[in-house]
Amino acid sequence: MSDIGIGSPRLPASPPPSIVKLSPPDIAQRRSASWSAIQADTIQVTRREPFEYKFQAWRHLLIAYERAARDDGETVIEGLPKSTLREFSRTLSVVPAGHQFYGWQTPRVLTRATCFYIDPRGPLLDPESGVTGPTIRPRLFFFDQTLWDTALKLKAESGNSDPGNRQYAEVVSLMLMHELVRLERAGSRVATPVRGGLAMWQQKRVSEFIEENVGEEISLATLAELTRLSLYHFARAFRQSFGVPPHRYHLARRMERAKILLEKPAMSVMQIGVQIGFREASSFATAFRRATGITPTDYRRQLN
Repeated sequence: MSDIGIGSPRLPASPPPSIVKLSPPDIAQRRSASWSAIQADTIQVTRREPFEYKFQAWRHLLIAYERAARDDGETVIEGLPKSTLREFSRTLSVVPAGHQFYGWQTPRVLTRATCFYIDPRGPLLDPESGVTGPTIRPRLFFFDQTLWDTALKLKAESGNSDPGNRQYAEVVSLMLMHELVRLERAGSRVATPVRGGLAMWQQKRVSEFIEENVGEEISLATLAELTRLSLYHFARAFRQSFGVPPHRYHLARRMERAKILLEKPAMSVMQIGVQIGFREASSFATAFRRATGITPTDYRRQLN
């Protein structure tokens, strides 16, 4: 299947839903907002029971998962392998115009995500805006800090009813388009793996394995075996691709999981530490403070 360019989407044969369809439809609360060429759809799941979702439209879809974890399920974007990743909080996904997106899950937490529907023929894509038309490729459960930050800024504006902030929101929506284009251009430059780095399939396999076993001790040898590389070459290639050594990446993912678990008042700090791989509460508190600047108890207090 060919990728879809921003300026020339492949239209489905029949008119599809304009937003992500949930089943059952009352599983979530939704709030929407629209700007020149972007519509935001904030979704908050309200019940911890299985649900399905699907989407296919002439618009590009960018999903920002703020909180998402499941005990079971799968997600498919047409053109990519199926993913059964259990923990995908703080990740992004891109569904190009015309591509099918569907899946189901038994949620472990109440999912919170924002869908951004981007018109590939709207005013933001006028040549004078500076946004040109690279190919938009499907991407599932990835992270880009700049794109993430911009998406959350625009999401925040979706709940702002002050007419005076409309112009600011329009600017942020244009920034979101620029960041998506930047991501695609950067991706095209590294379509061939950077010398010494991991191939895309190796990055995906390793990152998914760490997410699924984040609370376990994972040896360097295990990760190297997944990528079919020697220990030496894997360690060097991982750092080249992810910017940090494997153990630091694993620790960072543990801290993100801890933040999600700290939202559950029924779990003690000690229980959370044990679940993400720390035998003592003191070692968990020390690691969490180094990563966030505050203790787990203080973080939970801020949530409340």
